[in-house]
Amino acid sequence: MADLKQITERVQAAINIVRPYLQNDGGDISLIEVTEDMVAKVKLLGACGTCPYSLMTLKNGVEQAIRRDVPEIKEVVAVNEDM
Repeated sequence: MADLKQITERVQAAINIVRPYLQNDGGDISLIEVTEDMVAKVKLLGACGTCPYSLMTLKNGVEQAIRRDVPEIKEVVAVNEDM
């Protein structure tokens, strides 16, 4: 199994692929971390942070893209400012 650094780099690459779509709608995304248990923690920014559809965007768009490119990832979760 790839090490955490390699997996994090692959997750970042997958995020970079979906980022332009989010930016088109006034939002953005930032990778916070990939945990040892293969959960990618991201922060939705701009319009994506306050959009009522952000959970759908996260699960149906971002998580699908990440898991397609990095099948080791079990889940993608959004984190708050205060984490």
